[in-house]
Amino acid sequence: MEQPAERGLTTAEVAERVARDQVNVVRRRSSRSLPAIIRANVLTLFNAVIAVLWMLIMIFGQWQDGLFGAVIVANSAIGIVQELRAKRTLDHLAVVNEAPVKVRRDGADTRIPPRQVVLGDLILLASGDQLQVDGRVADADGLEADESLLTGEADPVHKRPGDQMLSGSFIVAGTGSYVATRVGGDAYAARLADEASKFNLSHSELRAGVNRFIKYITWLIVPIGTLLVWSQVSRTSDFGQAITGAVAGIVTMIPEGLVLMTSIAFAVGVIRLGKRRCLVQELPAIEVLARVDVLCLDKTGTLTAGGMSLDRVRPLRDDLPVGEALSALAHLDPDPNPTARAVQSGYPDPPGWRPGLKVPFSSARKWSGAEFAGQGAWVLGAADVLLTPGTPEYDEAEETAATGLRVLALVRVASLRDPDDLGPVEAAAVIALKQRIRPEAAATLGYFAEQGVTIKIISGDNPESVSAIALSLGVPGGEHAVDARTLPENDPGKLAEILDANTVFGRVTPHQKRSFVGALQSRGHTVAMTGDGVNDVLALKDADLGVAMGSGSGAARSVAQIVLMDDNFAGLPSVVAEGRRVLANIERVSSLFLTKTFYAIVLSLLTGVVGLVFPFAPRHSTLVNALTIGIPAFFLALAPSNERARTGFVPRVLRLAIPAGVICAVAVYLSYWAAQTGSSTLEENRTSAVITLFMTTWWVLVLVAGPYVWWRVALVTSMAVLFALALATPFTRDFFALALGDLSNDLVAAGFGAAGMVALTIVFKIMRSPDISPGQGRSNDTLES
Repeated sequence: MEQPAERGLTTAEVAERVARDQVNVVRRRSSRSLPAIIRANVLTLFNAVIAVLWMLIMIFGQWQDGLFGAVIVANSAIGIVQELRAKRTLDHLAVVNEAPVKVRRDGADTRIPPRQVVLGDLILLASGDQLQVDGRVADADGLEADESLLTGEADPVHKRPGDQMLSGSFIVAGTGSYVATRVGGDAYAARLADEASKFNLSHSELRAGVNRFIKYITWLIVPIGTLLVWSQVSRTSDFGQAITGAVAGIVTMIPEGLVLMTSIAFAVGVIRLGKRRCLVQELPAIEVLARVDVLCLDKTGTLTAGGMSLDRVRPLRDDLPVGEALSALAHLDPDPNPTARAVQSGYPDPPGWRPGLKVPFSSARKWSGAEFAGQGAWVLGAADVLLTPGTPEYDEAEETAATGLRVLALVRVASLRDPDDLGPVEAAAVIALKQRIRPEAAATLGYFAEQGVTIKIISGDNPESVSAIALSLGVPGGEHAVDARTLPENDPGKLAEILDANTVFGRVTPHQKRSFVGALQSRGHTVAMTGDGVNDVLALKDADLGVAMGSGSGAARSVAQIVLMDDNFAGLPSVVAEGRRVLANIERVSSLFLTKTFYAIVLSLLTGVVGLVFPFAPRHSTLVNALTIGIPAFFLALAPSNERARTGFVPRVLRLAIPAGVICAVAVYLSYWAAQTGSSTLEENRTSAVITLFMTTWWVLVLVAGPYVWWRVALVTSMAVLFALALATPFTRDFFALALGDLSNDLVAAGFGAAGMVALTIVFKIMRSPDISPGQGRSNDTLES
């Protein structure tokens, strides 16, 4: 009679555990909850500062000067809506991406989503599965687990009945089952924070740079704002006017839309990639791939399509039962790998051999085998691993591999009791498997070559076979393949030199793939790794960016930052383009926002020292900022772009924004000071300052908005037209407190504005000459916007 544990839980037991909330429910790492999204977009430092300043205006000033308060509502609403859209996209793809868990209930095997696993479930295991919950082994047949993501230990651990299994580890060989003992937030990996893949989050230079801007500006606002308030209060007896002037300066110093635009750019990138069936599991991953300069490709499943077909079998001995042995080995595993399935296609009927001791396939060994009662011990695996170099059968296998076929050897051995030492082998047959090259692979590799991204093809297959595939795809350097078994093991420097000098590598073990990534990173490279198998997991985790195929193993998909749900290698250029769009456009809008911040800082310092009334009111800055920063930045942040990503985001932006801000401030203050010398009113003097401010900041927009196509020309032109209408229309002129009563002042203001535009052009040319600036690289406005 079958034991209860072997039958799994009953339907009633499952319902009872669900009622007790003993279910494997954990937060997805691809998105955050609705309350968290609202808190992140509403409860910010800048929103708090703006809210306080808005209340001061409502108490001491006029309501028109409180228009800037709408920024809180707009920023929060837009940020929440965009992130919710991104969340829906991510959550939908995350559900599709979930590797189903095979469980036994009521004696029947079924596949369920990981979140439906309950305490006590009997979970069935096969090679490539990642453990979703903790438990105890119930049954094991050559079961080996890799726990390196949790413990750091690289060697697979043999598992026997009664042994503990930890979530976050993954199966590298054998089959078995285990009973869930801890689920949901109680599981080991969940307690370590969002499973094993959380150990290595993508670094975002863009976000880090924006955060640095915010930190610097926060420290500057406090003393400069204090000086400005003191100067305005001591300058006039009109307390309301003093508060209004001080608030105008402080509000303008705050780059309130910069964080919003960065978040929107990332969120829209996620939505766009989601439409292409690319699951972005960590938002900064979009940016990281745009910075990648070395792309490591696993041949199988990336350059070649999943699955293989049996090309031919050449027996080497007439006295050995080659067909029966192949069929017996191919039908050993109830969940066969692609190699076994290919052999099964030629030998569909098992011979009835009774297996005894079995050694499952592993990427490290490159073979699998079994001892059969009365038939001896047989092994099927990589020909160049099992055959003896220099023999005729070895040479034949090498010649076959050079044509691009995957070559296996069937051998008979004395015993499998020591898998590390098979002893003498009898070569029985050479088997050739045909691999299908992905039709999109050549064009995609060509794209990366054009973009200056170095390709490294890394595979566990025979070097000659990998080289043939690389040559067929036109990969430079593909004619020479390095056998990874000849590489130095304890000399990272020498390994890095070999990696830099060569393109194609065969017979690479999983741990060597990991070493390759580390060696390339040690040379300053930003490394992306693609893969689909359990043997790619360690390298995917350690790479700056891991990209997994949607049909790959659950373990590979779990640790990757990006999953190509349709297994379409051609989707990678879209990810690169999206990352470059985000980087280039945020650099553009950062220049706009920080120019505003620095001219406000300089104006506040000048006002504090000289003692004049601040050159404009809050409503003036609202008008100018909307037309030269707010509205244009929204379009520029989402515009198509294909510019190369570069490091040094923070110094490059500051190198432009600081002098630009100083020029704008000096031009505005000179215009305002010149207007003070006449008999004009404060409103007319401030109008002169506003004219100069708009001209100079609009010119900054003109300089950073390129390269120009029709819509960019229309954007900057329409902003100038709207400002002219605001000056010409009585209603808007009254609403924004603009007065054109003194023509001489306005002409002087225009003159200072023109001088500022000339100075800005010179400075931008000087500051941008050492490198290609945002807007000066190759544009790709035909990309989907």
